[in-house]
Amino acid sequence: MNDSELTQRADNALAEEFEIDVERFTPETHFYDDLKLDSLDAVDMVVVLEQEFGIKIGKDPEIMTIRTVGDMHAYILAKKAQMTR
Repeated sequence: MNDSELTQRADNALAEEFEIDVERFTPETHFYDDLKLDSLDAVDMVVVLEQEFGIKIGKDPEIMTIRTVGDMHAYILAKKAQMTR
């Protein structure tokens, strides 16, 4: 799976979970300001990403830096790179 397919898969999973049109997911889209997701939704986002990609995020401090869809893409791609080492 290439990077574009991976990020699209993440977008689709989150769009489905939060019932948001996937077209709204751009790298600049802010989860809180633009999509109106809150801290409880952030917990759900972690669960969705863990299930979708079979990764363990848990209390990874990097997850706290995610503010935009682009940040989430970078995080998922970094996790993928770690797994392929």
